[in-house]
Amino acid sequence: MKKILVVSCENIRDKHCIACLKCFKALARREGEFARYRDEEVQVVGWTTCGGCPGMVLPRITLVQELARLYENDFDVIHLGTCLVKAAKVCNCPLDLESIKNKLETVFKKEVVIGTHNY
Repeated sequence: MKKILVVSCENIRDKHCIACLKCFKALARREGEFARYRDEEVQVVGWTTCGGCPGMVLPRITLVQELARLYENDFDVIHLGTCLVKAAKVCNCPLDLESIKNKLETVFKKEVVIGTHNY
């Protein structure tokens, strides 16, 4: 089973994209970046935000991982939500997603996927 942590944009989540329903829909249908799990069982074990501009992604995920390990429910993959992609492309978000992806993979030794869905 693939265990997933999703990171969403603090400024968009629940303001423009209510309750992350698009991400959950895409996961259930295995669409967008979740299509890679078409033949796998998956579980979202955590959901956090980037920490707001200018982004506190690394410290937040460090805290999430500490708790995930404490509760014996660590994650395998980190998905940077489509809302982060949109924020970076449209809203002048200061996060460089490729740079964040590389840092997260280096620090956490886990796969990082940019995006969740294509809606």
